[in-house]
Amino acid sequence: MNAKAWRLYAAGDARLEDVELEGAGADGVVVEIVTNTICLSDYKALSLGTGHKRVPKDIATNPIMFGHEVSGIVREVGTKWAGRFRVGQRVCIQPAFNIPGHELETMGYAWHSIGGETTCVYLPSIVMEMGCLLPYDGDAYFKCSLAEPISCIVSAFRTNYHHPFGSHVHETGIANGGTMLLMAGCGAMGLGCIDIACHSPEKRPRRLVVTDVDDARLARAAKMFGLCPNTVRTSGLGDGRTSGLVAAGKVNGVEVSFVNTKDVADPVATLKALNSDAPADAANPTSTGGGYDDIFLFAAVPALITQCSDLLAFGGCLNFFAGPTDQKLSAPFNFYNIHYMNHHIVANSGGDVKDMSDSVDWIGRGLLHPEVMITHVGGLDSAFQATLDLTKVPGGKRLVYTHVKMPMTAIADFAEKGKSDPFYAELDRLCAANSGLWCKAAEDYLLANAPKIDVGAPKEKIVERRIEL
Repeated sequence: MNAKAWRLYAAGDARLEDVELEGAGADGVVVEIVTNTICLSDYKALSLGTGHKRVPKDIATNPIMFGHEVSGIVREVGTKWAGRFRVGQRVCIQPAFNIPGHELETMGYAWHSIGGETTCVYLPSIVMEMGCLLPYDGDAYFKCSLAEPISCIVSAFRTNYHHPFGSHVHETGIANGGTMLLMAGCGAMGLGCIDIACHSPEKRPRRLVVTDVDDARLARAAKMFGLCPNTVRTSGLGDGRTSGLVAAGKVNGVEVSFVNTKDVADPVATLKALNSDAPADAANPTSTGGGYDDIFLFAAVPALITQCSDLLAFGGCLNFFAGPTDQKLSAPFNFYNIHYMNHHIVANSGGDVKDMSDSVDWIGRGLLHPEVMITHVGGLDSAFQATLDLTKVPGGKRLVYTHVKMPMTAIADFAEKGKSDPFYAELDRLCAANSGLWCKAAEDYLLANAPKIDVGAPKEKIVERRIEL
């Protein structure tokens, strides 16, 4: 099976090359990749190269494929897996294979024939043995690509924990029917978190407050979830200060508020005021209440870490979701409250097979709406530069269709480009009919009408290493 793949040779050095992959043989599986969404972790791998903890030291002579948020079709099935998978089946791949002794060797970082930014991959037997090839029954490929980032959020929800004061019994997960705060929560992963908070078939909060420092991002996020941005800005503190409130309303029974904290004089007091009917701490009569049971922080900013410390309710759990690049990141945190207010901090990086399997299932059944995460769409030819530009170009998830040629383009720019190009005009029409969001109709049109990527004569044959349990 021939493929065209982006391969990483060094920091900032990736090349789009024609390669030959192994056939399925007796115990492998060959999957055609249709979509891949770009992750900030991809940017870290590409910009750091061998300086990244997960990237092997020999990529200059043994390059790896990158990208790990994929959806595709089974094209070949080895006899060992004939009872579990079939040709033509839609699938996705859990990138954290979690092979004992090889836990850091994940898809998109350490494998030579397995990555997202390619037209095809070869999966050795160990991938299926670890349960990492997952069937998908949904209606659009791009939604399945988003199952991996969604699974990271599902994992975060399950990583949080609470326990009664004086008890050793920990109840995992967010506080069901509690109050939740998303700090810096209008990026791609924050939008996914809002979706899960409001639509998860597991635990949901009764109240969700989302902050950011940009009105446009907040307004866009509010509209995505059916709320109308408004100009109500009174703080509720009785002193004339602004609350920064951009929008508020109910989403699937959850009270949701979107707040711009940029010009708020006292963000902690203002955010507590929005949650003022939360009970005060019974063990501390001087507590004014307003703290949150669960807080998720999406920006590795010291000042926000400290604010989160002050915003936790009694027994509250902070999930430090943001992956920092500063290896010495630190911030003041109230340890008095850790001791007496039962505050605790957790973090997680990625999810496990169950998190991924449940995410694929929920997306396939239409319970979640991951399309809110996507702001840009492009072809395989644009994937490398789009990854390097992640921190420079504002927006959410970048969606790559690996079999087409197309510059990475903001959905918001379709209308302008459509004035001179009917291809973009039609994409704009289809997205506009879906509240400005990417959708199956747009995917179908793109796959049928975008220029195709050329797969040429292979430069070399890639023989993947074998790892056994």
